[in-house]
Amino acid sequence: MAVCARLCGVGQSRRCRRRQRQNQQGQDSDSEMDMDEEEGERIVGKIKAESGPCPPDNATAASGPLVTDSSSLEDVHTDVNKQTDNTGPPNPQSLSQLPPELLVHIFSLLPGTALPNLALVCKKFRQILSMETIWRRRCREEFGMREDLRKMEVVGISSRELYVKRGNPHIKSGRFIKLLPDYEHMDYQNVYPCLLHPYRHILGLWQPDIGPYGGLLNVVVDGLFIIGWMYLPPHDPRVEDPMRRRPLFRIHMWESSKAIVECMYGHKGPHKGDIQTVKRDEFSTKCNQTDYHRMPGGRQEEFRTWLEEEWGRTLEDIFHEHMQELILMKFIYTSQYDNCLTYRRIYLPPHLPSDLLQPGLFKGTYGSHGLEIVMLSFHGTRAKGTKLTGDPNVPAGQLTLDIDLSQPVQLPELEAQRNMEELSRLVLGVHEQVRQQMQERRGAEGGPGAGVGAEEGLGPASMAETTPTCSTAEPQPFVLPLGIMARNEVYPRSCKMCFYGTGLIAGHGFTSPERTPGLFVLFDDDRFGFIWLELKSFSLYSRLTDSLPYAQAPSLEHFEDMLRSMQSWTS
Repeated sequence: MAVCARLCGVGQSRRCRRRQRQNQQGQDSDSEMDMDEEEGERIVGKIKAESGPCPPDNATAASGPLVTDSSSLEDVHTDVNKQTDNTGPPNPQSLSQLPPELLVHIFSLLPGTALPNLALVCKKFRQILSMETIWRRRCREEFGMREDLRKMEVVGISSRELYVKRGNPHIKSGRFIKLLPDYEHMDYQNVYPCLLHPYRHILGLWQPDIGPYGGLLNVVVDGLFIIGWMYLPPHDPRVEDPMRRRPLFRIHMWESSKAIVECMYGHKGPHKGDIQTVKRDEFSTKCNQTDYHRMPGGRQEEFRTWLEEEWGRTLEDIFHEHMQELILMKFIYTSQYDNCLTYRRIYLPPHLPSDLLQPGLFKGTYGSHGLEIVMLSFHGTRAKGTKLTGDPNVPAGQLTLDIDLSQPVQLPELEAQRNMEELSRLVLGVHEQVRQQMQERRGAEGGPGAGVGAEEGLGPASMAETTPTCSTAEPQPFVLPLGIMARNEVYPRSCKMCFYGTGLIAGHGFTSPERTPGLFVLFDDDRFGFIWLELKSFSLYSRLTDSLPYAQAPSLEHFEDMLRSMQSWTS
């Protein structure tokens, strides 16, 4: 009889009536929600069938932080009665007297760290907190996990890693066996406390301590995995191509109550690794099987493979002898770490309505050093470009660009722009004016040490002026002067604004650093350039558009402290 009722859509089956209403409204049924609702009905029905509520003393203790007074509780209870059948008391005086449907909703709003203690209150709470609906919501809202654990495709693992043919030569069926555990029986209630919560402190953006080279690591929740992706710039000089990603490590559930760390460095697949939290906003990785990083052909084969991945070419394609030396030096330096690195947290710059354009991360051309990642941020009347990846001359963490937004430069007509002497006259004229203003300010404030903060781009807030945004400026023709070397000849032929600025140059090993004048050219919301007058070169920067969760700075003060710390790491 019950089977017939389910098939024809009539009878007393509650689930059949629900499915019938969904079909009449033209909604598609979702298998995940059906399973959760069936599980909820089973647990709620079991709780309703049991006699007697929870002990009053335990229930009263649990209701303290959740319910303020009985009047507000009655209002919430009245609203719920409009949608669900109420079997509890008409005027509940404690949390335990609420219907299970409302308790599920309330518990799913609490942080996941509070749920284990809540489950100790009584048997009723423990049964409700075993529902996947509650834990799935916490995984989604706190860590962004969107996939269904029962039917998802495992992320971060290739088919070759998931399945392998049986090694028994007597079996010719071609069947496969799983190399990884059965994720179909894993639930959110285990994933939250064993994987997501213990490793929550390493989610976000990090800069590896690789000498002057630095880097950008993004640790995210990716399906059933926590993966550390190393972001690499596109091959030089294709600055507008998307970023490349390489997994350095991953963390996943091996058993129902155990998470393991695997190193992904090298070309032999995942192997044993370890992660240690050194201190706040800092952690380190260690590979326990570095032999997985070696290749059969020795260091020569490793270098050829690295060169093809890093630069997209062979050593024979690079004719400049100095560039060959720089590339070989980087390979020798970076390969010695074997993925045993220390990482320090970095934040994305905060955005204010007065900013010239949206701050963020940009890819820029740096001559023989290839493409590097720069963080653009705004500080009153100044814009800063801080290196996230560096080179032996100017290492990562240093202030590569310092733009004075209070000193706009009006470009001449298009034909005059081709003249290098005309551009130098304009920029050097502003440079001399700024130098005289700095000297006058130091004299007024008393002493040669005054005004150093302003010279470094940390000027007082009183200097702030209204700067037009990129969207309000009218474009004008732009062309590079003759004699300026550009790695990428395909640059925009119109710009919106230009400002005086300085760029940091230094000798090998960051010796004799000095700031040299130049011209900051704003093309649009996602591209800008910088003309280095002394070097007679042009750098083009393009915005990094990848999604970077967990990377927002808690406050402007935290971001400013991070910038100062970055400079001290490599100074």
